[in-house]
Amino acid sequence: MALVKRSSTYIASTETFADSRVLVWDRNGIRSLAQQHPKLLDNALSIASDYMNLAIATQVSLTSHTARQRLALVLLNLASGIGHEVSGGIELKVRNEELASAANITAFTASRIMSEWERTRMVRKTRGRVFIPAPERLLLEDVG
Repeated sequence: MALVKRSSTYIASTETFADSRVLVWDRNGIRSLAQQHPKLLDNALSIASDYMNLAIATQVSLTSHTARQRLALVLLNLASGIGHEVSGGIELKVRNEELASAANITAFTASRIMSEWERTRMVRKTRGRVFIPAPERLLLEDVG
């Protein structure tokens, strides 16, 4: 938002779960940098476009996918984005509450579905972690 010419209010925030570094620019500084390096503006527009696509996909998903399908899609997207390959599958550092929020379902529903998937060995849960042995199985069984 610092790249936008008009002053605006930030409507989102970010939380980290690991030690991180943050770079911050004031409006004049980042706009001056973008003039010197047009790729910054290109990147910002690309990110904005990705967010717009995500917002549209979320709305479509809410109207055409079940809670189970939305949760499966969230797990698959997280697995490909922030998952860590480990022996025999993909591991995610994520809690049921976070999954529920991302899938736009209740924490109770997320917990119930995750427990069902754990019984069928589609996932394995430990405190704050989800292990997915075969992500493609989750996709085939629940998203179709």
